[in-house]
Amino acid sequence: MTTQPTRKDLLQNTIQHVDIKKHDVRAIVNAMSKMAFSARDLARAADIYDRMLKDTDCGVVLCLAGSLISAGLKQIFVDLVRNKMVDAIVSTGANIVDQDFFEGLGYKHYIADERLKAGLDDSLLRDLHIDRIYDTLIDEDELRACDDTTKIIADALEPGAYSSRQFIREMGAYLAKHGKTKDSIVLAAYECDVPIFCPAFSDCSAGFGFVAHQHERLAAGRPMTTLDSAKDFYELTQLKIKNPTTGLFMIGGGVPKNFAQDIVVAADILGHDAPMHKYAVQITVADVRDGALSGSTLKEASSWGKVDTAWEQMVYSEATIALPLIAGYAYHQRGWEKREGKKWAKLLEETPVVTA
Repeated sequence: MTTQPTRKDLLQNTIQHVDIKKHDVRAIVNAMSKMAFSARDLARAADIYDRMLKDTDCGVVLCLAGSLISAGLKQIFVDLVRNKMVDAIVSTGANIVDQDFFEGLGYKHYIADERLKAGLDDSLLRDLHIDRIYDTLIDEDELRACDDTTKIIADALEPGAYSSRQFIREMGAYLAKHGKTKDSIVLAAYECDVPIFCPAFSDCSAGFGFVAHQHERLAAGRPMTTLDSAKDFYELTQLKIKNPTTGLFMIGGGVPKNFAQDIVVAADILGHDAPMHKYAVQITVADVRDGALSGSTLKEASSWGKVDTAWEQMVYSEATIALPLIAGYAYHQRGWEKREGKKWAKLLEETPVVTA
């Protein structure tokens, strides 16, 4: 009779985050530029991202969707923040809270063996309080501790309506005091004044923390902390108004992609003649034919007045393959050395926003 594996057996081998600083990929990317199909698309995308960074007027918005940090890409995003290669981040809550903040608290993601990828043992994983993302494992009990931490942060704030950007900044302050590693996107963004927006913030561990916070406050008849997604949109639109030249570097699609693209239209609604995003790169595996936003082309976005067509490129690839090449190329080109970080978090702190 086969002995079933234990939690300790399964949670052993940790995901290792790729470090673009250690791998100069320019030679392979330049060679790909003389090839065809997705290779040439990727090389052009790398060149466009490099152009964004060399255009010192350009504010760079990084969009994150999909399970990226758990997959081993966290260090790339930390390095982009710390080296002034990104000025704002728009992300799903899962990447920022369940994965990055989670690791900032000292927890890890683990490699699942081949059998587990097939889903044959998911009932066993459920019994062991282990969650699975394809070939990656997460300790559910540690995720619950992450949920509890977001409640602690919400409990400590003055009651009122906050943008996700404001709340994530408080998460960064928490990691500055209690974090277990410096390699955290939330912490790096806090230290470098890079604002992070999660427009669907409740759709992650933070949502569980807020549910618990609000339930407790309602039961006690006390005022509570809430999230204001309209404030998110307003704040990001202010960045477009104050810095008209912008570029998008999008990994995945979904809400972050639409949210970042729409600020051009929002600026117009507020009476500002803001230009379309000058540069745009998207890495995606989504198909254009179903009409969903994740796979819609950047040329299609130009019909909505969101993205200019001169410097845009779609890359149809899974992110763990394409991102290290595109980001690594731009890093080793070192165009970022001559640019100043926009310090957009400070700008937003100085911009008055009407609150409830």
